[in-house]
Amino acid sequence: MDLGIGGRTAVVCASTSGLGEAVARALGAEGANVVVSGRRGDRAKAIAAELPSALGVEVDLAAPDGPDALLAAATDAFGEVDILVLNGPGPRPGTAASATAGDIAGAVRTLVLVQQRLVAAVLPGMRRRGWGRILAVGSSGVQAPIPNLALSNTGRAALAGYLKTLSAEVAADGVTVNMLLPGRIATDRLAALDAATAERERRSVDVVAADAQAGIPARRYGRPEEFGAVAAFLCGSQASYVTGTALRCDGGLVGVL
Repeated sequence: MDLGIGGRTAVVCASTSGLGEAVARALGAEGANVVVSGRRGDRAKAIAAELPSALGVEVDLAAPDGPDALLAAATDAFGEVDILVLNGPGPRPGTAASATAGDIAGAVRTLVLVQQRLVAAVLPGMRRRGWGRILAVGSSGVQAPIPNLALSNTGRAALAGYLKTLSAEVAADGVTVNMLLPGRIATDRLAALDAATAERERRSVDVVAADAQAGIPARRYGRPEEFGAVAAFLCGSQASYVTGTALRCDGGLVGVL
């Protein structure tokens, strides 16, 4: 299927590994001009070199000038941004009872405020051109909060509320706004979470992973490329009537529709 995004410019945040990298590669395979970004500049450039039309940008989006620097680099290389994929590292694990006010503020800063700045910068151009895609990489914790991930649950749920509200405001302008919620996808982040669980529960990582996979109807962890393919579709022309939606890619893990 041709997703109709050849020549479109896509900025993918935090795309030097994991889900972000998978999305960047999927968009690149569809012919988009992809801006690969992250704090590891060498890695961003290496991934970009493997894509048909891409730029690697070293950037810390949590820095005061990070969002502006990323978008300036994208515009200089490829013109105005058509596709914005919001992504970023999750906060540290921890319980809600142990979270401090500073912890909550930090989660909102990294999972909401940075994203809002990026959206505010690209949205006027998307509305003016009558075409745009804003897609946030979220977490299944948006719909079913995950134990011991209180900060992630809080920040991502706040982002979901902002994006859902925004989606209704810009739908008539040809701009879609969606979230894609991964379940347990085999990334370095998941490996770290399994390791933390194993240490906390004094079990082996293999046993923790096996138990987790047994609780997924698909009986396995997802592959990053599977997630990337769904993300690319949501960024494509065929998904023009899909907006304001939080779609799960979780192998049936979350027990709600």
